[in-house]
Amino acid sequence: MNSHKNARTTYEGRKLLIARIAEQGLMPAAEAAGISLRTARKWLDRYEVQGEAGLWDRSSRPHKTRSNCDATLLDRVAGLRRRRLPMRLIALLVGRSLATICRWLAQLGLSSLKALDPAVPTVRYEHAAPGDLLHLDTKKLGRIERPAHRVTGDRRNSVEGAGWEFAHVAIDDHSRVGFVQMHPDERKSSAIAFLRAAVSHYAALGVTIRRILTDNGSAYRSRAFARTCQALGIKHRFTRPYRPQTNGKAERFIQTCLREWAYARSYANSTERTSWLAAFLAYYNTRRPHSALNHHPPASRLSGNNLLQLDT
Repeated sequence: MNSHKNARTTYEGRKLLIARIAEQGLMPAAEAAGISLRTARKWLDRYEVQGEAGLWDRSSRPHKTRSNCDATLLDRVAGLRRRRLPMRLIALLVGRSLATICRWLAQLGLSSLKALDPAVPTVRYEHAAPGDLLHLDTKKLGRIERPAHRVTGDRRNSVEGAGWEFAHVAIDDHSRVGFVQMHPDERKSSAIAFLRAAVSHYAALGVTIRRILTDNGSAYRSRAFARTCQALGIKHRFTRPYRPQTNGKAERFIQTCLREWAYARSYANSTERTSWLAAFLAYYNTRRPHSALNHHPPASRLSGNNLLQLDT
């Protein structure tokens, strides 16, 4: 029972009221309890029907509520929502208030349009050994001629037309060991040069690259790149079109490079930024904890190989 602070009767007080009614009568018992005759009669009637159980407080919730939404109407509202109609238009079409439609859609779990699109399950995979799959990608970086207004805070220090340079990245699917080189473009000649450099780099670590995964860029789709893969004995796989998640390890490695190297500090020029790349890669591969590796560095999965090459 949850009586308010000014309640005249409680459960025990109501039992005492019934006892006094039996001894003194209804009106004297009501006056002694400080309640109206009508209230005393109410508790007496409940006691006669339910016994002492009837003296407890009842829920204030009504036994029955009026509902003007039958199953057919509810199905119609759900069907209109699955056609991506806004709530206000649905309310107009079915002749109900907007608040009512909002309440019904909340009960159906269709308040948000995101609920209409089932979540795509995340497919995570990891190859069994280093070299089984190498992820390749590129990232366009603005060329640095000098610190500009975003660093100095002076709008007069803006730099126009500095151009771009491209970071070609590779990351091993099993070990997460990364490799990055800077190139002036992302054409097939640069992509081929980077592929050869990456294969040589991993070979120095005792890792033989057997497969690579790239997006569908023109450089990777070129015949020259295909011939290079064939000459190196590498099987080339492509991501699904418009699905960068397929190459998610490379995309995530790029974000780490941007945050912890490319944009981690102010550089005087692009040459200085490139000179810091080797130090970043040495840290990333040998000392930086990786969440996918139980917070161990990528080098922990290359035991027995030439790890000294990673720290240079």
